[in-house]
Amino acid sequence: MSSDPSPPLATIAAALRYERQRVGLSITELARRAGIAKSTLSQLESGVGNPSVETLWALGVALDVPFSRLVERPAHSVRVIRAGDGPRIRSEHADFTGTLLSAGTTHARRDVYLIELEPDGIRTAEPHTPRSVEHVVVGAGRLRCGPEHEPVELGPGDYATFPGDAPHHYQALEPGTFAVLIMEHP
Repeated sequence: MSSDPSPPLATIAAALRYERQRVGLSITELARRAGIAKSTLSQLESGVGNPSVETLWALGVALDVPFSRLVERPAHSVRVIRAGDGPRIRSEHADFTGTLLSAGTTHARRDVYLIELEPDGIRTAEPHTPRSVEHVVVGAGRLRCGPEHEPVELGPGDYATFPGDAPHHYQALEPGTFAVLIMEHP
């Protein structure tokens, strides 16, 4: 897997501007709703800065759009993402990286991610859009994930599903843990 941690800044900047203008919010109002600094949002819309998973999730929730809409490049008819490529976004609270593999359409609101985790922290996720559901299949390593009060432990090939609209977390129990995460949005 590639060690390039740089997020797709130009894609994020264009998507944030478009989604913010689509819902008719000022930078100040969107920053307030997302609980981030106005200067942070201004930097992101200008294509600079280093957005974390948490910041982009907060913006997605404030805009009522899936996380993927903020990091996905426009689709082509055939799309291949080579191992280690794709828009990689890091967490600021844990050794957790999410790579968007596929974003849903307006008719099939689901996003597919490759997530990579190391055992030195817990990735705690705030609730996503109402009625969202997460599906996880572990590819390697061991993973503890799920709602805060009902986590499960998974190994290679194991699958779990749980509500994404409640606080939940991901924790690697072995080095080199990775999984496929599918998020459904109503």
